Amino acid sequence: MSKAEEPEQIEELLGELQRTWHETIPVSAFMQIAPKTYEGQTLTVSAPLAPNINLHHTMFAGSIYTLMTLTGWGMVWLQQRLAGVEGDIVLGKADIRYLAPVGESPQARVTWPKANEQDGELSLLGQGKRAKVKLEVSLYCGEQCCAQFLGTYVSLPK
Repeated sequence: MSKAEEPEQIEELLGELQRTWHETIPVSAFMQIAPKTYEGQTLTVSAPLAPNINLHHTMFAGSIYTLMTLTGWGMVWLQQRLAGVEGDIVLGKADIRYLAPVGESPQARVTWPKANEQDGELSLLGQGKRAKVKLEVSLYCGEQCCAQFLGTYVSLPK
């Protein structure tokens, strides 16, 4: 599939991504995590507040972390599909900053970085080598950025 994807192809991939999460990571189904859009190299993922609430009536920190982790993982998965390569994706390193309470349904956003050296070079998977990419995920409530996540994802050749 080329980078000039058809909207229908993207919708199919987002549906497959959601099924993959819900079938292989049960907490994602409970949390109702769902990919919403992929436009201009940016993936947006959401989860409703109700199943992710804490005693303060805001989003539980573990739910925020899970949503942001899966958003980055989902971007790597999506880019692999678009590049026609396969790999087992793992989170190698992560750092999160909680900036404000999440009091309404959040949206996590991640943009695929421009390739430099080996970062994001998913073609390495086709050569039997691992690929590594650092992704920055931001979590928004409306216009306010409530959390920032930096994750290093490693994709191991199958």
